Amino acid sequence: MNRLMKNTLVSLVLSLPLAANANAIDEEITKLQQQWAHINYELKDAAQEQGFKKLVQQAQAVTQAYSDNAKSWIWSGIIQSSFAGQKGGLGALSLAKKSKKDFEKAIELDANALHGSAMMSLGVLFHKVPGWPIAFGDDDKAEELMKKALAINPKGIDGNYFYGEYLYDEGKYQQAKDYLNLALQAAPRPNRPLADKYRQQEIRLVLEKVEKRLNKRSKK
Repeated sequence: MNRLMKNTLVSLVLSLPLAANANAIDEEITKLQQQWAHINYELKDAAQEQGFKKLVQQAQAVTQAYSDNAKSWIWSGIIQSSFAGQKGGLGALSLAKKSKKDFEKAIELDANALHGSAMMSLGVLFHKVPGWPIAFGDDDKAEELMKKALAINPKGIDGNYFYGEYLYDEGKYQQAKDYLNLALQAAPRPNRPLADKYRQQEIRLVLEKVEKRLNKRSKK
């Protein structure tokens, strides 16, 4: 066996564990994504709360198994922030704080992972939670993070939806409409048909509110 063939075989063997690990984390993330969509959109009340409790535990197990992979922390953060939204009120603050730490950990590991999802999700969190002295909400930080995420993934459904919603909340209705329409035009995501279906419904609901605001302005 010549030296070139030996080197090629060694490189191939060394790369196998890395490839296997990458496939394993992607499979775990797909499971979390699909369960999240079912719990977040299709369950209600006590069933939804129980579903989120179990999913938080599953996500924590994934972060323990893949602590050096930003994807695991992103989805742990998304699940906890969604659970916080379901709980509402002051009882949700501890979940929101844990979610924030998860997103910050993901950004530290790889800010570009999952098309900048950690920055977008952290931006949404800064926008949604109350500001000081109750919590850490900050609209300036929110917009800064959202814009960074959009620079990484300018055509994604989630990023354009969340930024469009943020602009609506800020009273920037025409800009909001532009981003929401971009979100509607996003390409379907493999393995996430349920999430895409319900996200499109959310986009249309915000677009309806945007159109009403724009119509009121035009009549003045």
